[in-house]
Amino acid sequence: MDEGENARLTVGDVSAEKQPVKEANRSPLWVPFQWFSKLAEEIHWTVVLGVIIVYGTSQGIGGALNRVATDYYWKDVQKVQPSEAQIYQGITSIPWIVKPLWGLLTDVLPVAGYQRRPYLAVAGLLGMISMLTVSLHKTLHVFFALLALTASSAGAAIADVTIDACVAQNSITHPSLAADMQSLCGLSSSIGGLIGYFVSGFLVHLIGPQGVLGLLSVPAALTFLVGTILKESNVPDFAYGQVYQKFLDANRMMWTTLKCPDVWRPCLYMYMSLALSLNIHEGMFYWYTDSKAGPALSQETVGFIYSIGSVGSLLGVLLYQNILKDHPFRSLLLWTQTLLALSGMLDLVLVTRLNLKIGVPDYFFIVIDESVFKMISRLKWMPLLVLSTKLCPPGIEGTFFALLMSIDNVGLLTSSWGGGQLLHVLNVTREEFGNLWEAILIRNIMRLLPLVLLPLVPNGDPNSSILPAELLVTDEAVAEAHEGDDVEMVSLVENRH
Repeated sequence: MDEGENARLTVGDVSAEKQPVKEANRSPLWVPFQWFSKLAEEIHWTVVLGVIIVYGTSQGIGGALNRVATDYYWKDVQKVQPSEAQIYQGITSIPWIVKPLWGLLTDVLPVAGYQRRPYLAVAGLLGMISMLTVSLHKTLHVFFALLALTASSAGAAIADVTIDACVAQNSITHPSLAADMQSLCGLSSSIGGLIGYFVSGFLVHLIGPQGVLGLLSVPAALTFLVGTILKESNVPDFAYGQVYQKFLDANRMMWTTLKCPDVWRPCLYMYMSLALSLNIHEGMFYWYTDSKAGPALSQETVGFIYSIGSVGSLLGVLLYQNILKDHPFRSLLLWTQTLLALSGMLDLVLVTRLNLKIGVPDYFFIVIDESVFKMISRLKWMPLLVLSTKLCPPGIEGTFFALLMSIDNVGLLTSSWGGGQLLHVLNVTREEFGNLWEAILIRNIMRLLPLVLLPLVPNGDPNSSILPAELLVTDEAVAEAHEGDDVEMVSLVENRH
């Protein structure tokens, strides 16, 4: 395919080349479908479908239901303090920190001749068993509840690695489409999150948090289904004796890449920008639902507010895709990090009740707060994802991208545990919220600190390569590295017969 046919696709700028004249006059509503169709044609439709299933159903809808249900599960079923809930939420994210392990396994250790299908099936089984355990056991000890929720998180992380590998691989072979593929991931996740959050509060009210956690076995079952219908080449005579050497080669390549200043500098920034933005979500959630100190939001209201926040996240994806994706990484991160710190002041206005003094109801103000925060967070996250795909060396892009995401998840874990410790030190408990405003103020100040590290981020054209020439290989080598890794999804309709 020549360079002209690989032109970058955007939602608002779809190539009309080789299209009938009548398509140019179609309604703007048809443009997104053209974008999906053209993107599927360029990077293969199986990647698009896989992203929609994993990001949209499992991480989008399932992640939204999981967040609301676990918040109420720790608060109302296990009855733990907000600082403890904050720590537990961090523990359940640990499987995402070891994503390079899942990536290495799927890259170099096939099972029964298949590289992808067994791991997706295991991921689905983990999710189904763990969620049903939490749902059906009414007096589950906190340790076993934490273990089950962590196992479910592991299943989601394993499934995520497979799709991330496909996205990273196509970002190398189609560098002009890197932003479009991240936009596809973001759109799927945001739309799925919008649906999940919209129904989450009603479901928690109707069947309780344990019932909702039981429903999460459905996205896990879909992941298992993907693992059973995934079509890929079988390698019956795989040389398992070479697995150890492949592990060593992959680790050596990752270490060589990490030592490159063009790689470790932005990695350090990504970690610090996340770690310094202390997460005090559980303290805010307990305050939201408190009948004395807070606005005593109902379960339906909490879910609806989060769903509106997902609209903000979706708007952030669209803004990045259509307006900001060609802006240099450094300047875009400067503004998004600054706006993130300033948006945190909305929480301060809310907790100090200043919004009521100026006549703005809690419900309306929280909706604005959540929407603004989600939009800015997404605008900050999108360039970091695109930057990460451009740091992946060909041949091990899936594993290295998983490593970069693990660095980000270590930052999120640090943020969560740091926020939990801050809530504990300031004595923010289930009934005491007098010092919550101090936690918010400290968090907002900490969000400004990553600005001094911005020189670590490259400031060139975001559509150009970042890796030095010695870490890049020819297109033929890339194709050889991925030979036999032609993954194709079998039609659901065909498998019904």
